[in-house]
Amino acid sequence: MSNQIFRVVELLRRSACCQTFRSRSCLHKAVLSPVCHFGRCVPGASVLHRRAYSLDSLSSGPGRPSLGSCSQQPRAERTSPSSALTHRNLSAVAVQGQCRPLCRYDFLDLGEVEENVRRAQTCKTMRRFLVDPDLAKLVAQHLEPEDANTVIFECNPGPGVLTKSLLNAGAQRVVALEGDKFFLKDLQELESHLDGQLEVVHCDYFKLDPIGGGNVKPPAMFSDKLFNDLGISETNWTDDVPVKVVGILPQRNERGLLLKMVYALFERMSVYRYGRIELNLFISEKEYLKLMSRPGEMMHYRAFTVLWQMACDIELLHKEPWESFVTSSRQSASGPKGMLPNDHLCLVRLRPRADLFSAGLTPCNATTLLMMIKQCLAKRKVKLIDRLNLWSPDSGSKLLSEMGLPEDILTGHVYPEEYLRLFQLMDKSQEFTQSWLYEEILENTQREGWG
Repeated sequence: MSNQIFRVVELLRRSACCQTFRSRSCLHKAVLSPVCHFGRCVPGASVLHRRAYSLDSLSSGPGRPSLGSCSQQPRAERTSPSSALTHRNLSAVAVQGQCRPLCRYDFLDLGEVEENVRRAQTCKTMRRFLVDPDLAKLVAQHLEPEDANTVIFECNPGPGVLTKSLLNAGAQRVVALEGDKFFLKDLQELESHLDGQLEVVHCDYFKLDPIGGGNVKPPAMFSDKLFNDLGISETNWTDDVPVKVVGILPQRNERGLLLKMVYALFERMSVYRYGRIELNLFISEKEYLKLMSRPGEMMHYRAFTVLWQMACDIELLHKEPWESFVTSSRQSASGPKGMLPNDHLCLVRLRPRADLFSAGLTPCNATTLLMMIKQCLAKRKVKLIDRLNLWSPDSGSKLLSEMGLPEDILTGHVYPEEYLRLFQLMDKSQEFTQSWLYEEILENTQREGWG
């Protein structure tokens, strides 16, 4: 292998492009410890040392070579599936002291499905786990992990099947937020064997920013501490997505968590202080159908429906039967039954709109919008004009006329974008600023976690 690399270096040095490369006499191979079927190191085996691999001079970006059809980059020979060692694809040109992430041939062992299932079922808390390798690879592909500028937060990775799939798919930086100490040791061991692509934090994403002050102990945590410890700075709202979050929304409090997160989004609080955080969450099929319900569907068109559709581009990425997920021993395999279909978990992308705060809506007046939507959708068969006249007497007809809406329209028949337009008109109105609704908002601005 060293002779082949040396020949490539010599050819590059003699090329007509006048570029000079400093060759090294040899490239040191990284030594990986043999792994058992669930990814842990075998005691007494050789240990994976921190690697100082080079960057290709022909690399299209920092640390990730471009391997197109015309690429002549040599590949390391692949071992047989029975071998416990993984060969690395080393660069032909080595530069002393530079490190790079895993290349697309550095596949981590996902472990045996049976062992991952066993470990997941030993969890004492009520959780669902993703242990199917094919499903994990599909989820990883949807996240487009090769974007070097995006950090991926994985919520409660458990045995780490999705964690390794994200790294295998080329993720540059994965932050595993694990709330159960039982899974931390193996995740931290994996972290120690990599070159910074994985960071493990004892934290439950869905317990970020608890109500109240004082000292907070893991797995609860304040988002400013999490982001500061990770070195992630605030970005402008119109910038690209800085963080992608992936995980399974806890079943027993789906609606409450969705409300909490959308309130934080509009007020630019919690994680949304740092920019347009994209959520990629598995949620129950019935909650997804409510999330995507349309005006006129009176049973399911709710305040959180309007707020999420107003704030985000929502995309269904995948539907997977409940049976594909492993549940802890205290849970049933299927979701609760009801009027809506609920046979699947739905992987849903919630990407905040870059123009959300570009037409008069601000984090400061967003609380007013939240209260307005909440009151309008509390009773969906009430005439909208009656609500408007309650907040600002005799202004309902004028506002509806300006918007081109009929005076007998019901609150459950108004589209999310129409509610946003209505709020913008009311916010500019002198009568509205003196109304009962506005006074109530002032009383609520100092409260946290309302609704």
